[in-house]
Amino acid sequence: MAEVIVNLVLMIPFLIMGVMFSKGRGASFIAGYNTLPESEKAKYDEVALCQFMGKIMYGVSFSLFLFALSAAINLEFLFWSGLILIFVLVIFAIVYANTGDRFKKV
Repeated sequence: MAEVIVNLVLMIPFLIMGVMFSKGRGASFIAGYNTLPESEKAKYDEVALCQFMGKIMYGVSFSLFLFALSAAINLEFLFWSGLILIFVLVIFAIVYANTGDRFKKV
């Protein structure tokens, strides 16, 4: 039962960040972006970057929910599904955000 509670408590900040990012706010919480000088930040579409990160946060929240559900109903398949989802999301986010100048202003 403690495992379920811990996973649900961990899920809450990711949901909050997902909502905040989805509204186009909170770019200062994105690692790397917050360390750029203002002249470099002006080259990026901050709202699009935040919305992308919001979707990633929702995915991480769902993975944590799968961890909690796995512990609650004792179904190991859900745990492995959540773990694979987190790995895929992290790799996808890194590759997608760092290739193709997707978030640069035109």
